[in-house]
Amino acid sequence: MSLQPDTEIPRQSWFKRNEIMITPWLFLTPAILFFMLYVIFPIIQSFQVSAYTWDGLGEREYVGLENYRELWDDPAFYTSLRNNFIWLFMYLLAIPAGLFIALFLNQTIPGIRIYKSLFFFPFVISQVVVGLVFTWFYDPTFGLLNSMLGVIGMGPINVLGDPTYVTYGIIAAGLWPQTAYCMILYLTGLNAVDPEQIEAARLDGAKGWKMLWYVIIPQLKPATFIAFVVTIVGALRSFDLISIMTNGGPFGESRVLSFYMFEVALSEYGFRLGYGAAIAVILFLIMLCFIVYFLYSMYQEERGR
Repeated sequence: MSLQPDTEIPRQSWFKRNEIMITPWLFLTPAILFFMLYVIFPIIQSFQVSAYTWDGLGEREYVGLENYRELWDDPAFYTSLRNNFIWLFMYLLAIPAGLFIALFLNQTIPGIRIYKSLFFFPFVISQVVVGLVFTWFYDPTFGLLNSMLGVIGMGPINVLGDPTYVTYGIIAAGLWPQTAYCMILYLTGLNAVDPEQIEAARLDGAKGWKMLWYVIIPQLKPATFIAFVVTIVGALRSFDLISIMTNGGPFGESRVLSFYMFEVALSEYGFRLGYGAAIAVILFLIMLCFIVYFLYSMYQEERGR
């Protein structure tokens, strides 16, 4: 009878036994902390401050829902809310425009690199520069827009000084870089389109709009989803172009919720942080509706796979 020496298995530490489960959380922890500190905590604080009257320095006075009741009777709030929805729907034009520009730039023709550089240009410049460029473009005395209108016999139009046109003029300025951003998303998506599916569709006689609608666009669904999310969020947080081009004018007709919040909370109109926080809460709830919808769409898509 042979005796085998006892082989003692070394005991592993708790971390080693759970390393596979713990390691992802170690990488996620800094991002979670930053998200809690710079997103979740300010949201909670906005809800809290909206229940007070406070100038940011003195004592806070609890008023409950009084700030929201005042918003209900505030004409400037409804003007800002209306403009936000105009921004939202018109900004979506950047998505089909970006798609068609991407389809054009995805071809192999002479000089395509030059065309790509021209279309990439608005994406890399600052929103401040975009605002200044379009302010000069719209200028009723020397602007290029009125020079072109004069050629066809039309009188000058003060786009940024007319309450009827001002919001649409600023949105047109915002669409320039936003279209370039959507174009980049679609160019990336077009590189992942399956050429075998395109070839099979050609053999079946598909071309033109049928090829685009039934073969290419379905494969661009991830890029379209991201373009929708980024465009809607960009429309709801529009601020910088309005500040540069009109500063909310004329007569407050170009305000949106984010700019009106700044005016009532942190500008010469008064330091009403409670009232500004109430506007921020309304803007957050509008954005939350879209975020929940997109997250639900993603969940449904993953569930269907």
